Amino acid sequence: MAKKQLNGSAAECEAAFYDALNRADLDALMALWADDDEIVCIHPGGGRLIGHAAIRASWATILEHGGLHIVPTQLHETHNLMSSVHTVIEGVAAAAGEPAHLIASNVYVKTPKGWRIVLHHASVAAGPAPADPRATILH
Repeated sequence: MAKKQLNGSAAECEAAFYDALNRADLDALMALWADDDEIVCIHPGGGRLIGHAAIRASWATILEHGGLHIVPTQLHETHNLMSSVHTVIEGVAAAAGEPAHLIASNVYVKTPKGWRIVLHHASVAAGPAPADPRATILH
């Protein structure tokens, strides 16, 4: 399957990543990863997965019951012409249905085929979701 060209930005690649997760579209999700054999994915509480086969198998297991309904917020981005590092708060529904959140780091590189993911690392965050430090509070 040909990978979709994402020339616009790492942010577009990230939006496509969360869209694919929410739709449980494994092929679309994996098309966003770099062709590099050294790509890495770390799921909350899990070990380090390296390479397409291991990462695809893990997402297939996670998505076998449907989409994840993740809403990324509070993007913090550091980038240059060829790479972009994003940290986000991932709003999710916990197993019991109550709101929960994860903290994720997503690293993108610009390849000849456009922006691609080389690292996704999500971890469970303790306590309530942090307030956006850039939000303006009026008294």
